[in-house]
Amino acid sequence: MFTFGVVATKGGVGKTTVAANLGGLLADIGYRVLLIDADVQPSLSRYFVVSKEAEHGLTKMVMDGSLTPECISQIELPPESFSGDHDLLNKQGGFLHLVRSDTRDGRLQDWLSNRLDRLVRIRMAIKNTSLADSYDVAIIDTQGAVGHLQDAAVNASDLLITPASPDIISAREFVDGTLTLLDRHESSANMGFTVPAMRAIINRAEKTVDSRSMAGLIRDQFMTLRGRVTVLNTVVTAAVAYKKAATSQVPVHWIDPVKAGDTMHALLWELLPHLEGTFAPNHRKEIDPSLVVPKADPAPETGADGEHTSAGTDDE
Repeated sequence: MFTFGVVATKGGVGKTTVAANLGGLLADIGYRVLLIDADVQPSLSRYFVVSKEAEHGLTKMVMDGSLTPECISQIELPPESFSGDHDLLNKQGGFLHLVRSDTRDGRLQDWLSNRLDRLVRIRMAIKNTSLADSYDVAIIDTQGAVGHLQDAAVNASDLLITPASPDIISAREFVDGTLTLLDRHESSANMGFTVPAMRAIINRAEKTVDSRSMAGLIRDQFMTLRGRVTVLNTVVTAAVAYKKAATSQVPVHWIDPVKAGDTMHALLWELLPHLEGTFAPNHRKEIDPSLVVPKADPAPETGADGEHTSAGTDDE
């Protein structure tokens, strides 16, 4: 099971939106996806319609150190209330399950603070059980602040995704916050832990010039950021479709299978290049050539102009 951790050192940058829509697209393509809501604000737990709610959630999974059926809720995809053409939706055999957040009382965080093994509690749960073999991908949504839950989620991930807001002030905050996160986790190297590679997504972009400036700023900091953070070419625009999707409790590519659908496919292909050319069944079966990510050497991007591919700048 491959695990994504969606992280940020501040809230409000779109972590849950990225986690939910990537999970929904992967399920629609045919993958067995486990969403884990490790945020004290349980936004991911509320994003989709739950058809079967488990008795327990994140707290029991972390405290027990194992992923068990009583912690796994099932998501209704598509929900009965969705007005789209159900004959084209989620027909490839994939599904979404959810470990819901139940940590708002602070009990889990307090418990973790007293554990010497707090860094490995989520990894133990999702990597070392036979039930984990029932899933192809896990996506962990984390709290927008440094803390024990975020630490455990980072250590459980194979690849980190970090959304970043498209303005220069946020870019500077992103660099500072990411350095704090890297410093925090690199200090555990003496215990045999490593920090996964990180992919930054320019999210909610409204003006291409701002997005270019931000991407350029982050790329300029590549060495400062330990060479671990790479800015993806795909830019997620601030389209109304994402809000409509959240309201309808479905993936955004079902609301807008053209523009938003192109963007989410391109984003997925950058994160998992072996899926390039694989489409969800209800996609238009073609993609704007400007969105296709060129196959390139995995060496860091050093272009001085910060040029990157954009999915467009018009709102829906």
